[in-house]
Amino acid sequence: MKGCLYIVSTPIGNLEDITLRALRILKEADFIAVEDTRHSVKLLNYYEISRPMISYWREKEKIKSKVIIDKLNSGYTVALITDAGTPGISDPGEVLIRDAINEGIEIFPIPGPSSLVAALSVSGLSTRRFTFIGFLSPKTIQRKKELQALRVERHTLVFYESPHRILNFLDDLSEVFGDRRIALCHELTKLHEDTERGTVSEVIDHLQNAKIAGEYVVVVDGFEETGLSIGDALNEIGQLIESGMRRKEAVEEIASATGISKKVLYKESIEVNRMGVEDD
Repeated sequence: MKGCLYIVSTPIGNLEDITLRALRILKEADFIAVEDTRHSVKLLNYYEISRPMISYWREKEKIKSKVIIDKLNSGYTVALITDAGTPGISDPGEVLIRDAINEGIEIFPIPGPSSLVAALSVSGLSTRRFTFIGFLSPKTIQRKKELQALRVERHTLVFYESPHRILNFLDDLSEVFGDRRIALCHELTKLHEDTERGTVSEVIDHLQNAKIAGEYVVVVDGFEETGLSIGDALNEIGQLIESGMRRKEAVEEIASATGISKKVLYKESIEVNRMGVEDD
C-alpha cells in the first residue's frame, strides 16, 4: 500500500502562525521533506517535533523527488514543508507534487500562512480579483517586457521581490506602469514588519532612507481606463510635443496613462503630423 504526501504550510515569520492540524501531521509523518534542514529545524525544535528529515532544495529537486517518491511507494507518509509559506508557491515542491500525481499517490493540502494573502489583506487595494505574479526576471530588459505585458491588467497584481533588486524593480514599475498606488510589505509577521502604502514614487522615497533587507511583497493597483479616445490621446501627444517633449517620450507617457498601444499611438501621431505638413 502506498503512503500519502501532505503539503504543509508553515509560518512565514512568527512561529506561532501554524495550525494545530499542521503540527499533528508533522508529528505523525514518517519523514519530513524540507527545503533547508538548518531553517526547518528551528520550527521543529520549537514544537518539540523529532522526525527524520530529507533535504529538498531547488538545485536537487529532481534527484530528491525520486528519493521521496520511493519512500511514498514503500508505504511511508511524507510531510513536505519549505522555509516559509506553502510548498510549490514560489518555493520548491512543484516537481515532487507532479511526480506524486503521476505515481498515483494521494496528496493532501494542509493550508496555512501565505505572504501573498497576508499582503493583500493589509494593502488597502481591491481584493475582489487579483493576479499573483511572484518573481519577475532578474534581468532589467526582460523584467520590463514582463511588466509591459501586465500593464493593462485590471486586477490587483501581487509580486515578490528580493532586497537587492527591490529598488530596481520599483523604478521599472514606475517607468512602465506610471505612478500607481501600491502597498510594499516587508518582513510580514516578523519583529520589524512594515507596510508602506502610497504611489510608486512615494514608496521609492521611503525606501531611500529605510533599511532594505528580507523579501518584499509588492501589491499593485490594477489598470484603470481613462476614457480617452485615440483622437483625444493624439491631441494630448501633440500638446506635449509643442511644450518641448520628444515624440517618443510623449507617446510613452500618454500610452502609459491611457492603456492605448504605444505602437498605434506613435504611428498615428506620425500620420497626423505628416497630414498637417501636407495641409500647410
